[in-house]
Amino acid sequence: MTSSASHAHHHGPGHHHEHGHGQAGTGEDDALAVVLDLDAEIFAPYLDAVTRRVADLAGDGVTHVVDLGSGTGTGTFALLERFPHARVTAVDSSPALLARLLDAARAQGRGDRVRTLETDAGAGLAGIADADLVWASASLHHMDDPAAALDGVRAALRPGGLVAVAELDGMPRFLPDDAVAGRPGLEARCREALDGLHAEQMPHMGADWGAMLAAAGLLVEDDRTERLELHAPLPAGVGRYAHVVLDRIRGALDGRADPADLAALGTLLDGGPADVRHRDDLVVRSTRRLWVARRPAETVKG
Repeated sequence: MTSSASHAHHHGPGHHHEHGHGQAGTGEDDALAVVLDLDAEIFAPYLDAVTRRVADLAGDGVTHVVDLGSGTGTGTFALLERFPHARVTAVDSSPALLARLLDAARAQGRGDRVRTLETDAGAGLAGIADADLVWASASLHHMDDPAAALDGVRAALRPGGLVAVAELDGMPRFLPDDAVAGRPGLEARCREALDGLHAEQMPHMGADWGAMLAAAGLLVEDDRTERLELHAPLPAGVGRYAHVVLDRIRGALDGRADPADLAALGTLLDGGPADVRHRDDLVVRSTRRLWVARRPAETVKG
């Protein structure tokens, strides 16, 4: 999923995540890229299944796909693979991430199938009016005005074209309840504090996208929720993934959570025996939801 993980709010990977608030070449872009790429690696089977479902609904003849909030290109490359005759327009507000994506596409010999559009998607998709599919993974909840953004998506779609909105319920969970002795329920409390932060800073996270898609004059054809749970033997990279995500969470909650909980979280990140990179009791849990909607042949909004 394309990921939109948060620059400013450190809300986990999939917030795949508000690409585009960092400056080109910043360390924050690099840190975000690590989160997005690890998330894509860990949940690759889910992304494969989701793009297959979208392709089934899209049918034959898909030639132009838009990846809205493209980040490091997870969605872009999955869509290039799924739709071998399509070109993809990668849309993001981070020039550094777009440059990284385009370099990767050229290295794969796919540069001629990818173009980039640096813009805030909330301002519309200038110059796009023929898209067969718009893919928006964990990006819409970052928009100041998602209703306006969806109006722009509808305008970018050809009649009969699809939009796929993929979202997740915040940070993935990794830890057993007793991960740190004397601090049972540590991850649940951190999650609650993070949810409070998100409610302040991203009021559209957790929105009813089905209703918003319908309000934009689009016909919802699919709405499915999957609760993913990965147990041992875990994919390679889970320990590092957990470390990067929990470290970003610790930074986001500095001054907002119980100092004892932040200290306990630190013991899972400091290279000691409890460090998540060395543990064998991690379980990765994440809830992900997909909506797919179609622009009618004739759309009258209202």
